[in-house]
Amino acid sequence: MRYFIELSYFGKAYHGWQNQPESISVQEVLEQNLSKVLRKKIDIVGAGRTDAGVHAKQMFAHFDYEEEIDTKLLKYKLNSMLPKDIAISDIFKVKDEAHARFDAVSRSYEYHIIQEKDAFSVDFAWFLKHELNLEKMNKAASELKEYTDFKCFSKSRTDVKTYNCKIEEARWELDGNRLVFHITADRFLRNMVRAVVGTLIEIGQEKYPESHIHEVIKSRDRGKAGTSVPAHGLYLTRIEYPENIRI
Repeated sequence: MRYFIELSYFGKAYHGWQNQPESISVQEVLEQNLSKVLRKKIDIVGAGRTDAGVHAKQMFAHFDYEEEIDTKLLKYKLNSMLPKDIAISDIFKVKDEAHARFDAVSRSYEYHIIQEKDAFSVDFAWFLKHELNLEKMNKAASELKEYTDFKCFSKSRTDVKTYNCKIEEARWELDGNRLVFHITADRFLRNMVRAVVGTLIEIGQEKYPESHIHEVIKSRDRGKAGTSVPAHGLYLTRIEYPENIRI
């Protein structure tokens, strides 16, 4: 039988989601505690991977277990054992062929920026004191939906088979004292969102016109895009699946 776990985590202490040879990851911590509770080695498969320091307001993973599980009790036990920066919000049974990564139909991220020094946001948002032209940044962001090939925003030396992504939403908004970038797509390349934000920031700083986004994308050259912004401002916020995935 296959089960999905829905969780969230604060990424500061972890070297990303995926298991690493000599660094602690969210996946490793979750697998260790799940194995203890179920008294059997459990391997989990995540919906994707987040880089070191990136946070997740919503993440999914699946695992297999041959017996019926009391999911409410398992959730309670895991939350009692896990560190305070990882929280389980739901565990539910799915169809045997359901896959946390391959069945996801969309993923959403947010990037948070503060422009006034705030001692309580130091680990939750990027402090950027430069003035930004939000109108230009939003115009450039809207142009992302015209394209599908985003090699220019992909991390170098990656082994992906395609650089194609379908972006459904890309916009900036002012939320109180925070500037928040929202982006949704069917899939993302490694480091893509941080590179997109870095490029839009350069446009917002008036270093380039809005049309610069077209030149960057058409170049397919990572060197033409902006610098990757710091990881601690990035949040994976939502992953969507077909409605019929649950049992």
